[in-house]
Amino acid sequence: MLPFQTIAQARLANGSEFTLVRRGEEWVLRAGSSTLMSSRTSTSEVTLAGQTLQRVKGPRDVLVGGLGLGYTLRAVLDRVGPQTNVTVAELVPELIEWNRVHLGHLANFPLQDPRAKVALGDVLDHIRAAPSAFDAILLDVDNGPAALSTPHNQQLYSDRGVDHCRRALRPGGVLAVWSQGPSARYERTLARAGLEVEVLSVGAFDTGRARHVLFMATRPLGRTKDSGHP
Repeated sequence: MLPFQTIAQARLANGSEFTLVRRGEEWVLRAGSSTLMSSRTSTSEVTLAGQTLQRVKGPRDVLVGGLGLGYTLRAVLDRVGPQTNVTVAELVPELIEWNRVHLGHLANFPLQDPRAKVALGDVLDHIRAAPSAFDAILLDVDNGPAALSTPHNQQLYSDRGVDHCRRALRPGGVLAVWSQGPSARYERTLARAGLEVEVLSVGAFDTGRARHVLFMATRPLGRTKDSGHP
C-alpha cells in the first residue's frame, strides 16, 4: 500500500495543528494525530445536506459550518435555487486555500459557485452575531459532539452553543449536525433548547457497514420571538 504524502500543514494560534495528506487519489485532513475527514468517506456529508434541505422548503439563507473537503458545501449548492445565499464558515485560513489549490476537484469546485460566500472565523461567532438569520445551519465541525479532537470545539455543542444556534434559526429552520457516532447527551441538549430532534444513522460509504450519525433539530414554527431558553 502506498504511504501517505504530506501536502501542506497549518498551525492555529491556539496550538491546533492541521495536516493535509494524500495517498494516490485519497485525500485526508488530520487534526493532530486524528483523522478529521477523508475523500473516501463523503457519503454521510452529502446525506447531511440532502436530509436538511428535505426539511426546509425554498431556503433563502443557509450556513455551513466547516469547509472540510468541500463535499457538504457542494451538496448544499446542488440542492438550492439560484437566489439562495450559502455561507461557509471556516476557522482555518489555510484550509480555504487548500480547497482552492489542491482539493477543488473533489467536489466540483464549490468555492467557485457565485452563491457561495466564505466567512473566515469560528462558526459559533458567526452564529452568535446572526439572530433569526438562517433557514438552515449545517455543522460538520471536528468529529461532531461525540468525538472531539479539539477541546475548543466543545462550546459549539454545549447548552449555550446550541441555544445560540436555535436563536440564529428562523421559525421552521433546521440545525443539522454531522457526528462520527451517537451522543445521547447532545440529543438531550438539543431537546432542552426547545428543538424538535431526529437522530439518523447513515452510511459513511456508498457500500459497507460503517455508519455516521446526523442530528436533525428543527426550531418549531410560531416562535417569532425568543422563547427564553437558558
